Amino acid sequence: MNSKLTLPNLLTGFRFVAALGLLWLAWHGYGIAFMVLLALAFLTDLLDGLAARLTGQVSQFGATLDSWADVVTYLTTAIGCWWLWPEVVYRELIFVVLMVASCLLPAVVGFSKFGCFTSYHTWGVKIAAASMGLSLYVLFFGGPAWPFRMAAVICILAAIEEIALTLLLSESESNVRSIWDVLKRSHHHS
Repeated sequence: MNSKLTLPNLLTGFRFVAALGLLWLAWHGYGIAFMVLLALAFLTDLLDGLAARLTGQVSQFGATLDSWADVVTYLTTAIGCWWLWPEVVYRELIFVVLMVASCLLPAVVGFSKFGCFTSYHTWGVKIAAASMGLSLYVLFFGGPAWPFRMAAVICILAAIEEIALTLLLSESESNVRSIWDVLKRSHHHS
């Protein structure tokens, strides 16, 4: 058990605790505090993988924990934003649905094929998460909607890549950079 109590896993674990705080803040109407705590959750999402690589503590458990923390964070964010800014969420509902689907569909496909949660952490997903995170602040602090809409498209493209990876791979893998890496690998083996 002690081997699981690493700095990277503790950083990831913060996001599960933050999810409860995010829901509480949103329910009680604390929009600014919600966005500050969300920024901390996003920061720990950036730092956990970096900490894992720098400390040599990259693990399958950590990768899976990170993927679960991502899903919890994204769903909590969607619920919290709906409670805090329902008029914005309704106006942008199709893009909100696309973002939520981009989280859930790859997970469903991964579970159906491998019986477990996939944790690829592709570059596409990293770019999608960054664009989604940044565009939320623009959207909910009164800026234009187009960055959020573009982020939704980026999230869907990243999800399509993850689904394609699941369909291509014969067994679940962690930390796959891109579909091109898998295709190059399979080309070299044939």
